[in-house]
Amino acid sequence: MAELIAKSPCAGLLPVSVGALTLSEEDLGHLTTLAPFNGQAKVLSTALEAAHGMKLPAPGRSTGKAGNRAIWFGRDMVLLAGPAPDPSLAKYAALTDQSDAWAVVRLEGQGCEDVLARLCPIDLRSQTFKRGHTARTELRHMMASITRIGVNGFQIMVFRSLAQTLVHDLKTAMEAVAARG
Repeated sequence: MAELIAKSPCAGLLPVSVGALTLSEEDLGHLTTLAPFNGQAKVLSTALEAAHGMKLPAPGRSTGKAGNRAIWFGRDMVLLAGPAPDPSLAKYAALTDQSDAWAVVRLEGQGCEDVLARLCPIDLRSQTFKRGHTARTELRHMMASITRIGVNGFQIMVFRSLAQTLVHDLKTAMEAVAARG
């Protein structure tokens, strides 16, 4: 009988450094989507704050901090990243485990905005897209969630099956930005 070995989505692909830029895999812990039941968003926000210390984020935003973050994930959808959801949240929302579904990377360093400008159709410059802002957008030809986590840092999420393509596309853009410097 074959023994299966669990691997992360970017196993063997990361970390990568090009010039001042680094790309590394990030383990966000438990990932759970929260889809509020009709009319229950406010009470879910209160319950989320009581259970995990953060409210539901507004559209295009995230709340919390590393290890305990709520990320806007689309209309009437939030991704709880870090802790397992408190069971009391199930009274107000549909909870779906997404822990194995996503590849998550962190792009950091001077020029990270330039890297993403080559791949994304939205303005991710710091004067427009501030820390805590998040977007569901296209990254080259993949749908992604991009969250600014620092002055020169982004968290990027794509479906797990696209991990190799994500790393390839980001590395190619990192090399192009570094070559211009």
